[in-house]
Amino acid sequence: MERRKAKRTKVVLPVKVSASGASQLAHTCDLTYTGARIGGLHAELKKDEIVSLQRGPKKADFKVVWVQQLGPNEIQVGLHAMQRQSNLFWGVDLPDQNREAKNDLEPGAGAVSKKS
Repeated sequence: MERRKAKRTKVVLPVKVSASGASQLAHTCDLTYTGARIGGLHAELKKDEIVSLQRGPKKADFKVVWVQQLGPNEIQVGLHAMQRQSNLFWGVDLPDQNREAKNDLEPGAGAVSKKS
């Protein structure tokens, strides 16, 4: 069973994806403050490629972590944010952001130390 660090929020938002000098319109399928699943793409992106996502006037860079061809004219990709994204970038409330961000940043968070 796969364990994710952040809870996914299912939401469809329009985005503009730019990579290698070309742009295309797409949409989110689900997202977290660390990444997103993007659908509706027509031009293939490459794994490990850095792409720019735009939501209105806001832009952020993401790394492509997986690519899936759903049909002849539809591609989905999994993106990981190069920098943690706030609710302001997505424009939606993302659950547990503060608690999970705190746990990710604290050294040894969740670890039990044993003193001899």
